[in-house]
Amino acid sequence: MSILFTNFFEKINQISPLEADFTEVLSSIALTPKILYFRGKMPENMVKTAKSSTTKPAKSQHKTATKSSIETRTSRPKTVAIVGSRHNTKYGEEVAYKLAYELGKKGVIVVSGLAYGIDSIAHRGCLDAGGITVAVLGTRIDDIYPKEHLSLARKIIEQNGAIVSEYAPIPAKDAPLALAEAGWDGSKWISYATENSDNPPAHQPFIKRKIDPKTSFLYRNRLVSGLADIVVVVEAAERSGSLSTATHALEQGKDVFAVPGNITSPYSQGCNKLIRQGAFPYTEPSDVLRELFPEDYVKQYKKHAQLHLFGDTDVETKILQAIYNGARTGEEIMQATHLPPEVFNEAVTLLEIKSRLRSLGMNSWGLI
Repeated sequence: MSILFTNFFEKINQISPLEADFTEVLSSIALTPKILYFRGKMPENMVKTAKSSTTKPAKSQHKTATKSSIETRTSRPKTVAIVGSRHNTKYGEEVAYKLAYELGKKGVIVVSGLAYGIDSIAHRGCLDAGGITVAVLGTRIDDIYPKEHLSLARKIIEQNGAIVSEYAPIPAKDAPLALAEAGWDGSKWISYATENSDNPPAHQPFIKRKIDPKTSFLYRNRLVSGLADIVVVVEAAERSGSLSTATHALEQGKDVFAVPGNITSPYSQGCNKLIRQGAFPYTEPSDVLRELFPEDYVKQYKKHAQLHLFGDTDVETKILQAIYNGARTGEEIMQATHLPPEVFNEAVTLLEIKSRLRSLGMNSWGLI
């Protein structure tokens, strides 16, 4: 635990997952942590307002009165976990950064593990977009790993995010500042105490709680996926730890996206395997955003469809709108538009030439 760390992070918070809306989802995963430790601020629910109207009988028997009101609702913010190899390629960096940036702009919380490679890129991409990101540690809450990401952890907290761990800090009495000044960081304490539990050095207190880094990082992956609505694996070797996050996500009923990659690249073997096993292939940010905000894409589709229903003439517009409303055969379209056969036939031919309509056969048409 460095002096810089001690001075910057002033307070460690401690909660049960059920005490915060953002972490409540962890109550449904396997091996739910009893306590979570965090620094910073847990993401808060999103507040939405909508108009609602109620109809009540008026004093007159033949009239009704409609009253409008504003309803306020809150919902957990959409959350996406972005994980991947610690030894990423330039391709993986570009994909992870762009996805995290677009999610951050949209107000989506990005969760990752603060590790080298894809994790840190995801955090930075979200932060650069002005978004909020959460880092889940595989170490104690007072032991940022790797130390090179201390400044990144600071920025996450400064931008209303959080650093989270299920591992308690070392009590202050067991970690005097002199040890930090001597260069004894938390990981050294743990490894030394594990290997020399019967004979710790006089200047080093024995650490009662042992954390095995070989398993703790894999163990924390269930929390990364548990906090997310969707998990995206950007790059992963065939035996990458990121695949454990995907496995936890599938067990938790979460959607998993994987970025397809070069079949000769060792860092894409894990992702390509996930896709072969049924994960959704990720190609652009809208793949994920469409799953998170389906209502937005329905509105966009309807708006596009409405704009597409106007032809170059009034006759063409009538035909396009009639087909949009369900008419298919020539008889149905002419009945809906009241167009004479010769006008209808000429307009339909032109619309086919303009690639606005396609023939379905049997005197029927559909929109393109």
